[in-house]
Amino acid sequence: MSERRAPDTPNPADVPRSARRAARRSRPASKKRVLVIGLSAALLLGGGGFTAYTAVQNANAPATPTLSLDDLGAIASGDLAAPDPKADALKEAAAQAYKADKLKDGRAGGGDPFDWVEVKKQAPGGDGFPPANFPPGTDPSPGSNKATAKAMLSAFGFGADQWGCLERLWQKESGWNERAMNRYSGAYGIPQSLPGSKMASAGGDWQTNAATQIKWGLGYIKGRYGTPCGAWGHSQSRGWY
Repeated sequence: MSERRAPDTPNPADVPRSARRAARRSRPASKKRVLVIGLSAALLLGGGGFTAYTAVQNANAPATPTLSLDDLGAIASGDLAAPDPKADALKEAAAQAYKADKLKDGRAGGGDPFDWVEVKKQAPGGDGFPPANFPPGTDPSPGSNKATAKAMLSAFGFGADQWGCLERLWQKESGWNERAMNRYSGAYGIPQSLPGSKMASAGGDWQTNAATQIKWGLGYIKGRYGTPCGAWGHSQSRGWY
């Protein structure tokens, strides 16, 4: 006995293929398809939102300058060769004040060659460093300090011909005394760093250690003047270096 179809039910074979495709497209989407589509939209919209947020944040962030290798080297060494107009102005003012005092007191022709220098009883502080006491029972030794500096010359690329200039330069500045402070400018140490705390780039014991001061001073001379004789020439013409 053959199966009979309801009068209103068409035979699938009799329905055109295009009609069957249209019918499938018109069916409601399955839960699985809806879930996949929803997740995809969320990811796209969320990712786009994050990208836009990041772009806005980057656009509003302050620009960060790119440092060259030379810049990094200058920072690491205490930026010794960089211009320091404020310190230079203080040095110039101190030199002029000293000259004026000498003329006023009639001391232009002689007197104490270190009358602008004060030998401190306690090392000065600065830039986060508190004042420091000198090691008990120790005294400055200009002779030992000169020997230390002479031994360091080659490490900074200076030849023996530069020693005479360095000796005269720091003799004039501090008498090779690591406790010397300029009464007029406040410069400190053998190389007369202004301020003295700049020497911290050569060592944390800059307040009391002559070798640390000398190391910093040689680096400063090399970076700013090229050689001790270059620094001495500037000192002779301007009264400071």
